[in-house]
Amino acid sequence: MVALVALAAAVGQAFGRFSYGILLPAVRDNLDITNTIAGLIGATNMGAYLFGTLLVAWATGHFRLATVLRFGLVLTTAGLGFASLATSPLTLSFALLITGLGGACLWIPAPAIAASALPERYRGLAVGLMGSGIGLGVVLVSVISGALRASKGDAAWSEIYGIQFAVGLVLLISVLAFVRHQQSTPMGGAGIGGFNALRRMPGWQPLILAYATFGFMYLLVLGFLTSRLEDDSGWLTQSAATAFTLTGTAMIFGGPIFTTLASRLGLRLTLATAFSLWPVLVFAVLSGDVLIVYGACIGLGLLFSALPTLITLYVVTHTSTANYGPSFAAATLIFGLAQTLSPATGGLIADLTGSFFVVFLLAGILGLVGFLAALRLPQDTGRG
Repeated sequence: MVALVALAAAVGQAFGRFSYGILLPAVRDNLDITNTIAGLIGATNMGAYLFGTLLVAWATGHFRLATVLRFGLVLTTAGLGFASLATSPLTLSFALLITGLGGACLWIPAPAIAASALPERYRGLAVGLMGSGIGLGVVLVSVISGALRASKGDAAWSEIYGIQFAVGLVLLISVLAFVRHQQSTPMGGAGIGGFNALRRMPGWQPLILAYATFGFMYLLVLGFLTSRLEDDSGWLTQSAATAFTLTGTAMIFGGPIFTTLASRLGLRLTLATAFSLWPVLVFAVLSGDVLIVYGACIGLGLLFSALPTLITLYVVTHTSTANYGPSFAAATLIFGLAQTLSPATGGLIADLTGSFFVVFLLAGILGLVGFLAALRLPQDTGRG
């Protein structure tokens, strides 16, 4: 069951959200739009994710987590189908709006459902595997994108969405048939957006600062990595796709590796360490050197998975079952606001400066903000 939940998370995050970053150059060139417009399409997805967190904050106070997850998978799969049929920026934006809503409904309940399926000592591993599923999805999209764009050109992006839709449909049937989660019916009382529940969690203020920082900085890299390598560094499409594949492959292992470290070093120190590595790796991408960039992409892939996994694990281990859904939804609301602003900001900066250098420079600097926020978390990791 944990594997199915992890794959469901992959459909919501890797397919419904991150795949657009991989396909952005193809979409931009095929539809003949600017980086700013391409960024706004991505922002539509993130804005829908933001609204989705409000929906989930309410829904998890009134419906079981498994019900919310199933609804999210239905939305995401439908959105991917619409994306495969899109022929304009407007229709693609509509499709990604649906996947954004579905992604929020999928991601927020998934870690708790997975954690409850294993003994308590393996809770961190279960949460870490959510990131592994997303990484596997990113690898799949990267490989398919590299192959089809090389043979069919930029117009292949719609076909790639069609393949993702087919995978999502198969997984939807499997989840409806096999995923179960024991939980009493929630009684509400989490407050607007879940913030009443969130404020009962120790260390909630530095945690949401760290989460919001991650939300803004990761999309500046993940959303524009392919564009940076192809446009600024002069890489071929296949080479840029390889870099993204390495990133996605590393994402498979980032969650389990860093949750294992957290069980020995503590969540606070492990999260701070992960944030401190971010600027080093982002600045390495700016070199444009093939070997250095490939190595940096592996490191970034580990962090793409590790950072949200550690933040999620913090919420799981510091909240009760009743408070988890609304608390994580409230934290994700702030995260969602940050990532909604990120794509359009990155695209605008690229258009104004003529490259993605400043975009990546900003992303690296934000890693230091996350590092300082993580250091403010309480040192104990007991359940609250």
